[in-house]
Amino acid sequence: MTRDVTVAGPEQTIQEAARMMQKIDSGVLPVGSADRLIGMITDRDIALRAVGTGKGPDTRVREVMTEEVLYCFEDQEIEEVAHNMGDNQLRRLPVLNRDKRLVGILSLADVATSIEFEAAGDALSEISRPSGT
Repeated sequence: MTRDVTVAGPEQTIQEAARMMQKIDSGVLPVGSADRLIGMITDRDIALRAVGTGKGPDTRVREVMTEEVLYCFEDQEIEEVAHNMGDNQLRRLPVLNRDKRLVGILSLADVATSIEFEAAGDALSEISRPSGT
């Protein structure tokens, strides 16, 4: 996992969030408030929930972020996490400690380099299937 995580604030603008994504070359940012994970914002959220509905660059992150956040714990078995990523079609998951504090982000690439090829391939196959939504 990546431990050096850039976190957006819910009151930041989507333009600021997009610039943060550009700077770190990522399409996703965790959103935190008072040392807690409260959501995630992706480049897709900005494109579809903001720009696609006519919202401007000064729109607050909180207005377009995904509030329901799926996550894993830092001490979970990677095979279990990979299976969950596949089931939920997620390419990235925030990683929390048991106090539910953000400690990192786990990407599909991290999974692919840490477990056997077959398990990573299974996760990718599930993540890549059409969702119909």
